Amino acid sequence: MQAHDMLVERINNLCKKKRMTYYALSVRSEVPMTTLMHIVEKSTVNPGVLTMGKICQGFGITLKEFFDSPEFKDMEHMDM
Repeated sequence: MQAHDMLVERINNLCKKKRMTYYALSVRSEVPMTTLMHIVEKSTVNPGVLTMGKICQGFGITLKEFFDSPEFKDMEHMDM
């Protein structure tokens, strides 16, 4: 699995867990809906750390909490 696939999987899992739509995440994080959709649809494959920080704020978690998850447990085996 590639890093971006893990990123999208984590965003989707958090949206489900928190019962949050992409629109709600966009509003809470102050990340434009188009930017968020580009990340989720994989047309943006390398979102910046500031954007990811805002997305984490939208979820109410830290960057560490975002990446310290099962989706990223096998990072040493991923394709970059």
